[in-house]
Amino acid sequence: MAATASASASAPHIPVLLRPLLREVAPVTGRWLDGTFGAGGYARGLLEAGAEHVTGVDRDPMVFEMAKDWAGAYGDRLTLVEGTFGQLDEYDQELDGIVLDLGVSSMQLDMAERGFSFQKDGPLDMRMGDTGPSAADLVAETGEAELADIIYLYGEERASRRIARAIVKARAEAPIETTLQLAKIVESQLPRQKPGQAHPATRTFQAIRIAVNDEFGELAAGMEAAERALKPGGQLAVVTFHSIEDRMVKRFFQIRGGKQGQGSRHAPPTEAETPRWEIVTRKAVGPDDDELAENPRARSARLRVARRTDAPAGAADRAKLGMPMLNKGTRH
Repeated sequence: MAATASASASAPHIPVLLRPLLREVAPVTGRWLDGTFGAGGYARGLLEAGAEHVTGVDRDPMVFEMAKDWAGAYGDRLTLVEGTFGQLDEYDQELDGIVLDLGVSSMQLDMAERGFSFQKDGPLDMRMGDTGPSAADLVAETGEAELADIIYLYGEERASRRIARAIVKARAEAPIETTLQLAKIVESQLPRQKPGQAHPATRTFQAIRIAVNDEFGELAAGMEAAERALKPGGQLAVVTFHSIEDRMVKRFFQIRGGKQGQGSRHAPPTEAETPRWEIVTRKAVGPDDDELAENPRARSARLRVARRTDAPAGAADRAKLGMPMLNKGTRH
């Protein structure tokens, strides 16, 4: 859930692409689920736009503590659930709409103790929740080949092998336990940062965060769960901040919407799936100039919306979604 910040009752934060999202799914009625609750911006927006009830789901218990100041104002119209959106169909059913805003929130990035950012020194954690292996565990235990694959496939970092080699060498001398330790190792393997360029460690940190939280696997599971939880006519709106995530959402809607390409004319024709989705946004919707002026972090955000048909739910072939697949088993 990228580019969101903590909100107070007096000054609620407007999350990325909220205005176009509400426009695309209008009119907002009935029961909705916000699968990435965060600071509650989408949940508030849906409730104010006319939703009768919103279930807010997040794996980070901290966000519910932050919501105590304002959540009570909505009474029984807002229910909060600690969990992952990959299991959202276990929290509610017969929904009129679902919103997923992917990534990391600003409030998490800005807290050094969460270990997401190389801007401040902190423990190398990166977990969106408070369970499971941390980034420090991954960096300490993953074999060089798999580590290079993670950095290349999830971060699209061309120098992945060089960086992985440097990490393995450094950890043999001393444990890598803080964000600045890791950032300095990555920096040592890349050209000096030029003015206006992203920090050299950006792609590597992104890749490790995605691996720690299984973000691509969670996205695939979440879209499948949405297919089970939405009633006919219900809508799924997904906001992405990464090209791979956007490609996965686009392909999921195409394949599950019965619009899969036929491939080569020399190959046997493939039978299209029964349409389970009707695509609402033919092209991804990005931020307008006003939103970019308000929040430059929204630049990479993309919104896609689809509407559920009455066809039975099923499971997607994840190999067709463009989801990077790692060769496991290379931990040392």
